[in-house]
Amino acid sequence: MAKVFITGIAGGFGKPTALALLAKGHMVAGSVRSRAGRNAATVAELEAAGARIVEMDVTDSASTEEGVAQAIAALGGLDVLVNNAGIGSYGIQELMSPEDMARVLDVNVMGVQRVMRAALPHLRAQGRGTVLYTSSLIGRIATPFYGTYSASKWALEAMVECYRTELSGFGIESCLIEPGAMPTAFFDGMVAPNDPAREAGYGDVAQVPAMSAAGLAQMLAATPDQRPERIAEAVVALLDMPFGKKPFRTVVDHTGVGPQIERYNDVLHEVTRWVFTRFGIAQMLDLNA
Repeated sequence: MAKVFITGIAGGFGKPTALALLAKGHMVAGSVRSRAGRNAATVAELEAAGARIVEMDVTDSASTEEGVAQAIAALGGLDVLVNNAGIGSYGIQELMSPEDMARVLDVNVMGVQRVMRAALPHLRAQGRGTVLYTSSLIGRIATPFYGTYSASKWALEAMVECYRTELSGFGIESCLIEPGAMPTAFFDGMVAPNDPAREAGYGDVAQVPAMSAAGLAQMLAATPDQRPERIAEAVVALLDMPFGKKPFRTVVDHTGVGPQIERYNDVLHEVTRWVFTRFGIAQMLDLNA
């Protein structure tokens, strides 16, 4: 059984994933920014199920280094890292302040980089490891009012493409998980713009984001299969696969959009291998297990 560290373990995807992995006999540690407050009940539930919890802020390098070290010590090692911590954003792109954009990018992009810098020396030294990343369908295609969030996930996808190739020779496999929209508390904590003067310039269009969000909520309510437990199932299935044989990208969606994203991914994978072959580096796409 694997020793797994999940960032953002108290979140909408983190908690069901942790519980599913624990039920399968894996050892699980996870990070939260704080054990107190709104996380307290979830932390208690996770610890009762056997998870080890560390406090860690992925926007702070020192906190991240310490948190990853504590997790590795609690687990007695590390086999699987799940980069799951993230925040969302929603609203007309022009209204999003640079500071709010920076906040989203700091968690969703630089936060992953901080965790990787803390964990990779351990994984490289042991010559084997699995790294999973929570991305999004709108990390593949952009839709209105999610510009900042999509930008963060597009950046994550590009970063992981590079990590995949740069780490393959060290026996470290990389897997992106691309969920569609799910009914989680993630939506409650979204970064939203607050610029009423600029918003006035959009006239009636300023009302569209709220209407669009209401429509999404109705769609999710009518699609019961679209739920966070599907992410947990995908993670469990990936870890059940033989080392070195896991797919690079896994789409998790039951709204009907997923197959189109899979088609897009298939074409990109073909183009990527063609380009790498052209430059004589195609072997970097294949894990040296």
